[in-house]
Amino acid sequence: MIKLKPALIAALLPAVLAGCGGAEATSDSEVKVLRYQGSAGAVTFPELAAELGYLGDLKLKWVGNTTSGPQDIQSAATGQTDFGGAFDGAIIKLKAAKAPIKAVIGYYGSDKDTFNGYYVNENSPIKTARDLIGKRIGVNTLGAHHEAVIKEYLRREGLTPDEIKQVQLVVIPPVNTEQAIRQGQLDVGTLGGVLKDKALERGGLRPLFTDVDLLGPFTAGAIVLREDFIADNPTTTKTFVTGFAKAVEWAQTHSREEVIATFEQIIAKRGRNESADTVRFWKSTGIAGKGGVIAEKEFQTWIDWLQREGEIKPGQVKAADLYTNAFNPYAGGSGS
Repeated sequence: MIKLKPALIAALLPAVLAGCGGAEATSDSEVKVLRYQGSAGAVTFPELAAELGYLGDLKLKWVGNTTSGPQDIQSAATGQTDFGGAFDGAIIKLKAAKAPIKAVIGYYGSDKDTFNGYYVNENSPIKTARDLIGKRIGVNTLGAHHEAVIKEYLRREGLTPDEIKQVQLVVIPPVNTEQAIRQGQLDVGTLGGVLKDKALERGGLRPLFTDVDLLGPFTAGAIVLREDFIADNPTTTKTFVTGFAKAVEWAQTHSREEVIATFEQIIAKRGRNESADTVRFWKSTGIAGKGGVIAEKEFQTWIDWLQREGEIKPGQVKAADLYTNAFNPYAGGSGS
């Protein structure tokens, strides 16, 4: 799973104990400018919230683009940014390493319109999970969403731990996955989003399974804040999560055309020399809970998996300690 570098663990607690780690505060002592990492050609929910006027007196400060979910939440944990988002399993792993973080809202997931599939050539002999023993599956990174889903699929289909170890996960850039499947360099490849849509348009591939078929609609990742940031900035935290939640709910309830048009406007205005082509394939938020409300099972599923994998000890991390809905207006005012 996610292997935290010793240097990161050594630096983690001093960094977070140093307060806001460079965050910009105002005379009322609460931080009003939130530093974050974005994604090229994509719009985050805080960016959407800012565009829709949902962030009140808060401002966002883009400091660059993230390379992965685990990297994004490590940056938040060490004070390089003020918030970050990742797969729930990555959050659990970082919490197990004693990072004082708290998940406050869900930000991506899978539903009938937005999901990740695990694809083979249409003439492939692979039909079942057992056919994957000794085969190669392409994933974008180890220790995150795709590895967790694949191993959960294999377990549910009855493979033993020793058999699961014989299924080889190969890290490959998502843009190269389709070609690797078609050329036989991979037996199975992970495809999602616009890359999936374009690959399926060309034909010749079929899904072995999808994450939404396996788990049903589910929120897969959450945004985290440092616990000291929440304690020192309760009003800012409430404003941020409320605006974020309203942006999620807006995207959940408005037409696909309106969401895409708004995303295109945001990308055009921010001037980062990037293409908006990808957002035209947007279909849904994939988020299960209204306004990103977090359900305990969304963490418990991956706690159980990490325990089975031996990545955390039984009882080392409890779901209730990982998240709170206390700042989300769609949770009816109840926290975890």
